[in-house]
Amino acid sequence: MAEQLTLDLPAREALGRDAFFVAPSNMLALATLDATETWPSGKLVLIGPAGAGKTHMAQVWANDRDAVILASSELAEADIPALAARRFVVVEDADQISDLPDARAAEEALFHLHNLTLAEGGRLLLTACTAPNRWALSLPDLASRMQGTPVAQIEPPDDMLLTVLLVKQFEDRQLIVSEQLITWLVKRMERSAAAVRDIVEALDREALRAGKPISRALAARILDPER
Repeated sequence: MAEQLTLDLPAREALGRDAFFVAPSNMLALATLDATETWPSGKLVLIGPAGAGKTHMAQVWANDRDAVILASSELAEADIPALAARRFVVVEDADQISDLPDARAAEEALFHLHNLTLAEGGRLLLTACTAPNRWALSLPDLASRMQGTPVAQIEPPDDMLLTVLLVKQFEDRQLIVSEQLITWLVKRMERSAAAVRDIVEALDREALRAGKPISRALAARILDPER
């Protein structure tokens, strides 16, 4: 019988290459990232919906190249020349810059980071949920440079990838569930990586509250609260 830890332990997300599952939905994007030397103008935007694996893929790329990773919210206060000197830089959630309180300063910082990194012969990787032509950037020079950046897209997950993502999320939370439950969830859940995260989090929370193992009955209540 599947059992669950009764302690409210934090999730420990594994982000190494050995924990990354290559599937048809992400294969092309990963191949594009790995072919770093062929990026036009030395830059790339990795796009996909929330939870699709952009952070994991960017972390794998960064680990292989000793790259520095920063969130778009950190741009305004960052030491841009020092970052560019690293030559391999990742900026996460680049499409959220316009929503920041210091959006103008963040845009100017990204503009200079873009120019200095490429001038150093480096590589700039950005992650986002949408393509650059949909970003609400107010700095025209930055907007034109971002819109001229090639895009690699992560496609919606297939059954195999949903299965792997569920297993990984449960393992990250140190939870044990049956293969039958994983299969049952894949057939009934919303087909997105974000839904995987939300379902596992909800199952963990409700099982902990009830003091019982994660079961199909509990999963059915999570997926259909009106039942």
